[in-house]
Amino acid sequence: MILTANDPWDPKTRPLREACLQIELKRLGVRDGLPLLRNILNQEGVKANDDALRLILDRDRGDIRSILNDMQLLSSRHRSLTVDDIDLLSGRDRTESIFEVLRIIFNSRTTASARRALSISDVDQEMLFQWIFENAPYQIPKPKELEEAMSALAESDLYFGRIKKTQSWHLLSYALDLMTAGVAIAKQTSLSGWVPMRFPQKISSMSRTRSIRDTRKKAAASIGVKSHVSVRRAQQLYFPLLRFIYEHNPDEYERIAVSLDAKEELDDLLSNEMRPPN
Repeated sequence: MILTANDPWDPKTRPLREACLQIELKRLGVRDGLPLLRNILNQEGVKANDDALRLILDRDRGDIRSILNDMQLLSSRHRSLTVDDIDLLSGRDRTESIFEVLRIIFNSRTTASARRALSISDVDQEMLFQWIFENAPYQIPKPKELEEAMSALAESDLYFGRIKKTQSWHLLSYALDLMTAGVAIAKQTSLSGWVPMRFPQKISSMSRTRSIRDTRKKAAASIGVKSHVSVRRAQQLYFPLLRFIYEHNPDEYERIAVSLDAKEELDDLLSNEMRPPN
């Protein structure tokens, strides 16, 4: 089975990524691209000069699928490919790096331009929210403007919360407009110099604690099966009791943990919690 991913390092794909052999597919460069395209066109009986091939490699950014589609389209009538043919191509909408998306949002002067950042981003909406929230204090220099931007982000966060709670997806457009256009409109003063974008601390923290959260969830799932409660209720009801028993009666804790089929996970969790800080 072959799987493809634009971002294999997305935390949501971690279990799948660890079970796969990763093969990076790099964009086609001029050195390897020219001979390959010449060979393909020769087999199809299409004449083309190197300038045209370099131009199409550059315009399609080494995306071989786009290149083949464009070459087939442009050469279908005259069985030839020239620079003039390539100039007929319109630019494709492509995803941009998160840094370019943020630059657009924080420097837009119109709502339409700020909203456009969503269409070129391959980051999911809630992660993009965290990027904007983290960088707003550094990209918006005036306190009054920052206050308006953070107010827009706070309201956007309320909409995201309501969507999660009630599945009211018709509210999504409000959340997205507030976190993009709302922030862009709030910023009226340009920065005096270049300020680098910062990785969201919340995402970094969640990444560092992911293994602990996974262990908690696995332990709660085992307890839930034995006790006929949900994973959430298992954490709320049983973890505090098990923590107390672990600390005051280790022998009884051992018996209970084994009976719940969660000894290994509970040992990891509780030993880390009881370990004194450095």
